Amino acid sequence: MTLPNDYLERVYAGVLGKLIGVYLGRPFEGWTYQRIMQELGPIEYYVHDRLDQPLVVTDDDVAGTFTFVRALEDYGVSPDLKAEDIGKAWLNYIVEERSILWWGGVGNSTEHTAWINLKKGIPAPASGSMEVNGQPVAEQIGAQIFIDGWALVAPNQPKLAARLAEQAGKVSHDGESVYAAMLWAAMEAEAFRSRDIDHLLDVGLSVIPANSLIARLIADVRRWHRENADWRVARQLIQDHYGYDKYPGNCHVVPNHALMIMSVLYAPDDFQKAQMIVNTSGWDTDCNAGNVGCLMGIMLGLDGIEAGPDWRGPIADRLLISSADGGNSINDAVRVSYYLANLGRLLAGEAKLDKPKDGAQFHFSLPGSQQGFRPQGGFTANAYLRVGNEEFGPSRALAIGYEALGPGQEAAAISPTFSPPELLNMRTYDLMATPLVYPGQMVTARVVAPAANKGAVEARLRLRVYDGADKLRDVDGEVVTLAPGADTVLSWKLPELDGQPIAEIGVVLTASGQRADGKVLVDYLRWDGAPEVTLKRPAGDGDFWRMAWVNGVSFFSKRFPPSFRISQSLGDGIVSHGTREWTDYALDADIMIHLAVHGGVALRVQGLRRYYDLRITKAGELQIVRVRDDKEVVLASKPFEFALEKAIPVRAKVVGSTIAATVGGVAIEATDDSAEAFRDGGIGLTVREGALSTDVVKISAA
Repeated sequence: MTLPNDYLERVYAGVLGKLIGVYLGRPFEGWTYQRIMQELGPIEYYVHDRLDQPLVVTDDDVAGTFTFVRALEDYGVSPDLKAEDIGKAWLNYIVEERSILWWGGVGNSTEHTAWINLKKGIPAPASGSMEVNGQPVAEQIGAQIFIDGWALVAPNQPKLAARLAEQAGKVSHDGESVYAAMLWAAMEAEAFRSRDIDHLLDVGLSVIPANSLIARLIADVRRWHRENADWRVARQLIQDHYGYDKYPGNCHVVPNHALMIMSVLYAPDDFQKAQMIVNTSGWDTDCNAGNVGCLMGIMLGLDGIEAGPDWRGPIADRLLISSADGGNSINDAVRVSYYLANLGRLLAGEAKLDKPKDGAQFHFSLPGSQQGFRPQGGFTANAYLRVGNEEFGPSRALAIGYEALGPGQEAAAISPTFSPPELLNMRTYDLMATPLVYPGQMVTARVVAPAANKGAVEARLRLRVYDGADKLRDVDGEVVTLAPGADTVLSWKLPELDGQPIAEIGVVLTASGQRADGKVLVDYLRWDGAPEVTLKRPAGDGDFWRMAWVNGVSFFSKRFPPSFRISQSLGDGIVSHGTREWTDYALDADIMIHLAVHGGVALRVQGLRRYYDLRITKAGELQIVRVRDDKEVVLASKPFEFALEKAIPVRAKVVGSTIAATVGGVAIEATDDSAEAFRDGGIGLTVREGALSTDVVKISAA
């Protein structure tokens, strides 16, 4: 199948549409149409500020959609991907009671129920089946809300999109819920080549049973649409015939699917109107609006999104993916779009895209992209400051525009690299995340001052770092003067920061002398090299330094004198730190085992069940173990005295395919050249059924 010529940009529009819908509908999720009309009126634009909530939040619709599709990367980019493998991805990336899912209890939350089944050893698709969970639980909405990624990697291939959505849906759901997911995925895949809603519906219907309830529902909604010019009449008919009162459970798929079909029928070529209809109609607003937004984004492209109000500016591409891969959590729509488009290209037998601008993390290559960069202090922080995207040579760049920039004023544009302060005000879904950038790394940014500028400005790189009280403080690099016409690279090797995480990174401009007017173009901003960082409890009583670890243990306490003390009640536990950009590095720590079957440190961590474990066992061995899903392979072992309450020095490093360490004076080494080897990932502390602690963990170049 030939990929669309504008494939990457259409994926980007689909991702943005998903985000806009989720963030728009999230603040009033679960409200009825009547309550929305009474308290908010028709939903024409974001209302988060009216309800005193952040705009960009952790949400299952976003986190699940862009996490579960990673099973393609982990288990082979193949159209034959199976539900069982996607279920394994659940166990690797989902942190129990903390990430991605609504943890509403077995029998209440379908996803929680399925996760418990997987944990007990019931593989997918049995984990989500009616036979195991019963029909009411199996037919809630969750299969549908996570499927957009499967369509985005299968452009123009509705049958493939439906098959992947079916396998993914069956991890947790069954019956009509899976049919709804298959139909919507097929519609989205077909939307890459058609803007005819009736045609898209026919394609979607072709991949599900003709006698299904979903098919009958669509026939009814189509008829009501033909007979009634006012969508409000159709909405009332949906409530009368397919309302929540007709179906058991917390959030059934059928009523919500009906609203989605209605919204695209009444607004087939209008992104804003479709969002207004589906959100004003109520029920599971963020889920419904997210699916509708993705479909409309794919179908209408960026132009369709931009035809209405400024949906993109307040978001600035930002998205949060709470998972056990903490380095994937602070994310943006550009990064996710390239990832999905590359998966789609591999599925189509094509090579991956070249990395823009030599692999720069922030490259701003897609139209209108900002990759999280906003004025420091918020979207409308400074009247004299504008942050946008402009064409620049053969590509694009971030534009920081300023007017009447005078002495003492700053024009600063920053982007998040770790959990934002508003995390503490987010409800329902925790954010598991680690920082993206670290002390010891080299940060570079190419900045250009057009010749038309009036007056020179001084430019410097800026970090925003948490202090001991969880407040952000500015740490600035060296100043470079940019006269009109200047083209230079800002460089900065990041300093040690007392163990505190870097929350934001950006570029700051100040007037060099008198008033300055114009703009500075940021072609790229990147960071390279291994961290040189000391992870510890910093001065103060803040929490973000500890929240910078993905918490996959029963207890991660700060009540004890050591900086890090973990305890796992049953099975294996791990807390991890770092990103998949880490490849070769060294780790130094003194660990102490308080009780355990085994405990130690982890290297090249890629989730809860993918890492190298350098462990000391109760049986008296020092081991290097490759942990991969439910399979453990001992790569090397040596006798080692197991002792409790004793500080044990650990020096470990990973270079290429070699894992080497000296633990308590005992040297051990292993080489892993297998197809199952790990080539990148962060570090961690591990323990099985016991407790382990350390006060300081140092990471450095190997």
